[in-house]
Amino acid sequence: MTIQDTIQQAIQQAVSELYQQSIGEVVLQPTKKEFEGLYTFVTFPLTKALRQPPAQIGQAIGEWLKANSPVVSAFNVVQGFLNLSVADSAWIDTLNDIAAHENFGQLPAKGESVMVEFSSPNTNKPLHLGHLRNNFLGDSVSRILKANGYDVKKTCIVNDRGVHICKSMLAYKLYGNGETPESADMKGDHLIGKYYVLFDRAYKGEVEQMVAQGTPKEEAEKTAPLMQEVQAMLRRWEQGDPETVALWKKLNDWVYEGFAVTYKTIGVSFDKTYYESNTYLLGKEIVQEGLEKGVFYRKDDNSVWIDLTDEGLDQKLVLRADGTSVYITQDLGTTELKDHDFHTDRQIWVVGNEQDYHFNVLFAILRRLGRAYAQNLYHLSYGMVDLPTGKMKSREGTVVDADDLIRETTEAAATAADEAAKGKMDEFSDEEKQALFQMLGLGALKYYLLKVDPQKRMQFNPAESVDLHGNTGPYIQYVHARIQSVLRKAGDMGLTSTGAAMATELDDVEQQLVFQLSQYPQRVAEAGADYAPSYIGQYAYELARTFNQFYDRLSILKETDSVKLQNRLVLAEAVGKAIKSAMGLLGVDVPNKM
Repeated sequence: MTIQDTIQQAIQQAVSELYQQSIGEVVLQPTKKEFEGLYTFVTFPLTKALRQPPAQIGQAIGEWLKANSPVVSAFNVVQGFLNLSVADSAWIDTLNDIAAHENFGQLPAKGESVMVEFSSPNTNKPLHLGHLRNNFLGDSVSRILKANGYDVKKTCIVNDRGVHICKSMLAYKLYGNGETPESADMKGDHLIGKYYVLFDRAYKGEVEQMVAQGTPKEEAEKTAPLMQEVQAMLRRWEQGDPETVALWKKLNDWVYEGFAVTYKTIGVSFDKTYYESNTYLLGKEIVQEGLEKGVFYRKDDNSVWIDLTDEGLDQKLVLRADGTSVYITQDLGTTELKDHDFHTDRQIWVVGNEQDYHFNVLFAILRRLGRAYAQNLYHLSYGMVDLPTGKMKSREGTVVDADDLIRETTEAAATAADEAAKGKMDEFSDEEKQALFQMLGLGALKYYLLKVDPQKRMQFNPAESVDLHGNTGPYIQYVHARIQSVLRKAGDMGLTSTGAAMATELDDVEQQLVFQLSQYPQRVAEAGADYAPSYIGQYAYELARTFNQFYDRLSILKETDSVKLQNRLVLAEAVGKAIKSAMGLLGVDVPNKM
C-alpha cells in the first residue's frame, strides 16, 4: 500500500470516529508550493454533511491524523484545505519497499491480450522521419502495455502492392538500365526510392505539357501516358503476368534488405509481418460477402461501394470498376487475418492522423459485417512530423531518410558529448565511443519524438535533440551514467547500496525523490491507459532533474554520517533503476559511463 493509500484510508477512519459518518472516495491533491506539506485534502465538500465550517473540519481531521497515523508528521489548515506532511519513517519504509522490488513498475498480469500494428512501410521508398515517429511510438506503446500486464503482439503490414509500388517499378523499367544496390552502392530501399522520385518528375512533366496544350489539369493527371501505363502494370500484376511479378519480387527484395538494416539499428522487431499482396484477395472475398449480405452495393460501372452517410461519414469505394483493390480492401483482409492468427482482445493501429477518416470507415464496415472483434478496434492517431523547412513529401524527394537522420544525430551527439566530456572520452576505446555515440544519438531521436503528446503535430529540431541540458534524451542518459559512477566509486570504497535504508531525518529533496519513485507504477498505468509514452518521458525527465538537485545539494560519498550515507546510496541506486526502466519503456538504452 502506498503512502497516499494509507493517508486516504486514515482520513476515512478519522471521519468515521470523529463524526460517526462514512465518506466515499478520498481525493488527495498535491499541496501548493507556497504551503508546507505534500498532500492536500479539501474539506469544503464535507461541510453540509458534517455541519461544521471547512477549516474546523480540517483542524479536527489533522489533529486525529497526527495522533493516530504514523505516516502523517504535521499538518496545517488554510481555510478548507488540510495540508499534510509525511513522516520521514514513512519515506524510509517506502524507499526500502521500492529497493526490494525486483521489477518495480511492472504491473500484475491482466489476463488480456493486445495487438499493436505499426511501421506500415511502402516498398517504394526507405523509412523516413515520419516512419521513425511511427516506429518509436508503436514500439514504446507495446513496451508500456506489456509493463501494464498485457500479453502484447507486435505486427507490421507492408504495403507492397498497388499504384504507388507500380510507379517505382515502371520508372526502374524505363530508366534503370539494370542498376542494382551493389552497382549503385546504395541500400536497396534508397535505390527504389530514387526511382519513385524519378517517376514523379517525369509524370509531372507530362501533365504540365498536356495542360499547356489545353487539356484540363484533372483530366491530364488521369490520362497522362505514364499514369495509364502504371494502371496497366497494376492490372498485369493482379493477373499474375510473369515478367511484371518477377520485376516486383526483385525490387521488393532489395527494399526488404534495406528495411532489415534500419529496423535492427533502431531496435524494432515484430512478432509477425503481413504483406498486402497476401491479404488483398481475402479482402476481396469479404467484399463479396458484404455484397451478398447487402452491406455493399454495386454501381453501374461495376465498382463496389458502401453508404455510411447515416454514421456521419460518406459513400466509400471498396473495389474499383476494373476489379482491382483499394486500401480499404486489403485492410479488411488484414484485420480478419490478424484476428484469425492471434485472437487478441484488442487491436491497435499506430497510423498518422491523415488516416483518421480511413479508420472510421474501416471500423464501421467491420461492425456492419457483424465481426465480433469490431468493438475492440482502436486507431492510435498521431500528428505528423515537420522539418524546419516544412512538410516532407516522398514523391518530391524532400523527406529526411531515417538512415541519414540516425547518422547525423549520432554525429551531433558525438560532438556534444566530446565537448561536455572535456577530455574524459580519451578513457574510451574507439569501439566504446562508437557504441556510446550510437546510444546517445538514438536516445536523442527516440526521446525527442516520444516526449510530445502523440496527437500533436511536431517539428523535429536535430540540434535541440542532442543537447545535454534540458528535457532531452542525452540529459537523462547522462544522469543515469552519473549515478552509476557514484555507485562504482562507492564500491571502490567498500560501500554498498544493497542494504536497507535506515530511519533518520531526510532532506526535502530526498523526500521528493522517494515520492517521485513511488509514483512510477501509477505513471506506467496512466501511460498504458492513454497510450501515451510522453507520460513516461516526462516522468523520467522530472526524476533525473530532481536527482541532479539532490546531487548538487547533498554530499553522497563525502557524507560522514553512516546512516545518511547508506540511505543516499540506496536512494541513488533506486533512482538509477527507475530511470533505466522508464527509458527502457521508450526503447532508449542508458549508458553506465559517459
